Amino acid sequence: MSTPLSRLRNIGIMAHIDAGKTTATERILFYTGVSHKMGEVHDGTAVMDWMDQEQERGITITSAATTCFWDDHQINIIDTPGHVDFTVEVERSLRVLDGAIAIFSAVEGVEPQSETVWRQADKYKVPRIAFVNKMDRVGADFAAVLDQIESKLGARPVAFQLPLGAEAGHRGVVDLLGMKAVVYDDSTLGARYREEAIPVDMQAEAEERREILLEAIVEDDDDLAERYLEGEEIGEDELRAAARLGCIEMRFVPCFCGSAFRNKGIQPLLDAVIDYLPSPLEIAAIVGFAPGDPDEPLERPADLKAPFAALAFKIMHDPFVGNLTYLRVYSGTAESGTQVFNSTSRKRERLGRLLRMHANKREDVKRIAAGDIVAAVGMKNSVTGDTLCDKREPVVLESMQFPEPVISIAIEPRTKADQDKLGAALQTVSVEDPTFRVRKDPETGQTLISGMGELHLEIIVTRLLREFRVEAAVGRPQVAYRESVAALGKGESIFEREIGGRGQFGHVVLRVGPNERGAGFEFEDATTAEQIPREYVPAIREGVEESTERGALADFPMVDLKATLLGGSWHEVDSSEMAFKIAASMAFSDAVEKATPQLLEPIMALEVTMPEEYLGAVINDLNGRRGKVSTMEMRGPVQVVDAEVPLATMFGYATDLRSATQGRATYTMQFDHLEPVPANIVDDLVKKIRGY
Repeated sequence: MSTPLSRLRNIGIMAHIDAGKTTATERILFYTGVSHKMGEVHDGTAVMDWMDQEQERGITITSAATTCFWDDHQINIIDTPGHVDFTVEVERSLRVLDGAIAIFSAVEGVEPQSETVWRQADKYKVPRIAFVNKMDRVGADFAAVLDQIESKLGARPVAFQLPLGAEAGHRGVVDLLGMKAVVYDDSTLGARYREEAIPVDMQAEAEERREILLEAIVEDDDDLAERYLEGEEIGEDELRAAARLGCIEMRFVPCFCGSAFRNKGIQPLLDAVIDYLPSPLEIAAIVGFAPGDPDEPLERPADLKAPFAALAFKIMHDPFVGNLTYLRVYSGTAESGTQVFNSTSRKRERLGRLLRMHANKREDVKRIAAGDIVAAVGMKNSVTGDTLCDKREPVVLESMQFPEPVISIAIEPRTKADQDKLGAALQTVSVEDPTFRVRKDPETGQTLISGMGELHLEIIVTRLLREFRVEAAVGRPQVAYRESVAALGKGESIFEREIGGRGQFGHVVLRVGPNERGAGFEFEDATTAEQIPREYVPAIREGVEESTERGALADFPMVDLKATLLGGSWHEVDSSEMAFKIAASMAFSDAVEKATPQLLEPIMALEVTMPEEYLGAVINDLNGRRGKVSTMEMRGPVQVVDAEVPLATMFGYATDLRSATQGRATYTMQFDHLEPVPANIVDDLVKKIRGY
């Protein structure tokens, strides 16, 4: 390896949308020499937001990886999206990172998506440092953000810096370990800065904050604590080493500040990545299990001599080279061209070209080793979450759990040529994105695509148009209604014709009534052989069953009803199976008309989880959707509501719920049962379905 493992950092940058993640990453690339011009999100020139839609919308959609060097250390950075629709990108990035920078806006503080990504980092036990950005904005308040990190995230923030001036007067930062001020030179885009004495008016606050900092650093080190209490001066290097341990063990969160847009505070942040975030050697060895035996744990330490083990954490389609499989190498080494074993799918894979990524640019590498994050070209049998390892020492690493899609839309190709392209494009997108699903509705024949939100699906549809050149129409999926009857109805029909020189005769009397909900269709014969010969009864049943496929109201299939054959008559010469089948169908239609036909709609079981302050807004919204709340309960700090809601009213719910709860609520939904559509909306609904 060109860089020793101890000098390698794999970090992610995570935050709520618009907190400044991509801007901070652009500054890091500029100061580390990777790029020679600062890209700006608002200009659409950010290196890390390389997709057309990212540049147009000013948001990050896909996590981009890049590599830079600082102070003789290699830093692999993944810039993750902030929008809740792309939470899967954050999830799979955190799964493979050793540390993270959590960015907060100095004005907005801890925002809803900050809470989500923080919980994801907690799940994977990722050590992190905090950077309070936008200190130059009106309303910036460093101390208030630290308080929110403690109250909303349950973390222990410790200030390692103080802002030097705020809002328009923000000039730099105060380093509390070195007790010095760092002032930036605006004429050099922040590349140059000078160290000064702390201003007199800030001296008392700096000393007070430094005491809190020192107490946090030394409290778990008996030797340092004793020396501190005795008033002994402890060297900066010793304090940094102890602070590093505290950060890696997640006892506290080192907090820094600055303004990425105004080029202030980025170099000390890079120093903090080196000083406080772990190398691959300092995190616990990844634990997997033997293939086929989940009860046998196997460790893979970050060691070049250990057996090769890597996790495929992302698949990305590249129009020039095909699929790129992003790998995090946990142990061992492998060279380009060698064969490895996919222990998840039990298939062999060849490591073709290996690339070190710089957003959408890349450089070839011949060898990968423990700690590396790289992309491999042309892997055919690997998907997100698969383990690649040495065939002689197989291991399956813990895969990733992805949330279920919450919203669906229908998509139809405009031409026959588009139909073939659409299938291939949807297959490509579903391999890339584990939260994207495609299915065909067997009843409506529509292709339904499902995802994490309307923005998620909107971006996928735009990709289909631009990237895959597929013309498609997008609409709402049609609700699969059903029909039944609410009362008893009696129908009678005589079918008497002459067909092809021969007479046809069938006479059927039927009673139709409701059956238990969920019991389906039931047929009963209450006649004698004298009324209707036995050989005609199966034809009568077949005629009735076929008639249930199209209901009387809106042509939806009929369910949960009982048909009873009460009587009829026959003719020795002219009666036939066909005549009785037709007579049965006509009698059934007559009976249904008299049995109060009704429209049934799918009712979904819904569970909404939210902070308690949003309970009223959520319940009001559910009432407006004809929902019935069944239970409400507190689960730890959150409120959980269970309800039954008609599917027809749930389109757009994901977006509406996020709007009503600032993105802090989540929900799950699944089909529960069928229920009659309320009488006051049946007529309008039937007219709409029939297109009147």
